[in-house]
Amino acid sequence: MSVAFRLPAEWEPQAGILLAWPHAETDWRERLPQIEAAYVALVAAIARYEPAVICVADAALRRHAQARLGAAGVDPARCRFVEIEYDDTWLRDSGPITLRAGDSFRLLDFRFTGWGGKFAASRDDRLVEGLAARELFRHAEHRRVDWALEGGAIETDGAGTLLTTWRCLHQRHPEQSREQMARLLGDQLGAERVLWLEHGYLQGDDTDAHIDTLARFAPNDAIVFQACDDPGDAHFDELAALRAELAALRTRGGGSYRLFPLPWPRPIFDGERRLAASYANYLVVNDAVLMPAYDDPADADAARVLAAAHPGRAVVAVPCRALIWQNGSLHCLTMQLPQGVLA
Repeated sequence: MSVAFRLPAEWEPQAGILLAWPHAETDWRERLPQIEAAYVALVAAIARYEPAVICVADAALRRHAQARLGAAGVDPARCRFVEIEYDDTWLRDSGPITLRAGDSFRLLDFRFTGWGGKFAASRDDRLVEGLAARELFRHAEHRRVDWALEGGAIETDGAGTLLTTWRCLHQRHPEQSREQMARLLGDQLGAERVLWLEHGYLQGDDTDAHIDTLARFAPNDAIVFQACDDPGDAHFDELAALRAELAALRTRGGGSYRLFPLPWPRPIFDGERRLAASYANYLVVNDAVLMPAYDDPADADAARVLAAAHPGRAVVAVPCRALIWQNGSLHCLTMQLPQGVLA
């Protein structure tokens, strides 16, 4: 009897974390020294718990990244480099969405459109195919899906439930109904039900409300979400409505989800532009949660919330204030790979 493919939850065992090193041909060029420092901190945190699989544009960039990481004391045995072209480094959205069925894997390669045509993305759209061709994976079928979807747009509990925002998926597919999209997500991802959120956004976000900046599944029927406790903030009403929506959702068993509200960081600006700072953009790795830190008094409270939502895991703060200049944080930059998928 064959085992059905499913999308594992992020807190299930992992083989490694996939990311791409920034360089002068990416959007990071203006602030590359600060961004590379943030990447060194991120890779160092990942490597404490599992391997980092790092995409690099060429051999010269590989040597440069190895030198930067080596100078920081990162164990080279925990870093694996893959030479491949890419437009940008947001691998949550351009990397593979990996399903598993026992010891077999399926690398879903959805069409990547640069977040609805906002940015050039032709090389990013070929990334999964290129990674599969380099024999990086084992027992893994590469499947192209001619439908626009980014990994940051969906959350899974690993047991057949997806969480997403209507704003994002409707922007990508304005001609399709909610029912049509839910059917496709079910067929491709093995989802038995899709929970849609109508509310939630962050100023500065150019993803059209990716779920991974707003609300995240956690073990044992829990949801961690970004709250706002400042009535004078422009996000207050929208995030209050998000909280009410989450409270109304029901688990597969018919009960309420356990809700874990994250504290609201102080506004961060780049000139007059407000940046999209969210504690919900954390990354779960083996035995730990990597938390975006913004040099804010709320960082400590956010760490306590994440520790409560993910019991038994260390919470490791990773400085992300530099990263949100491009409107994303550490979860946006990374994609987990399920245990057993790496060759």
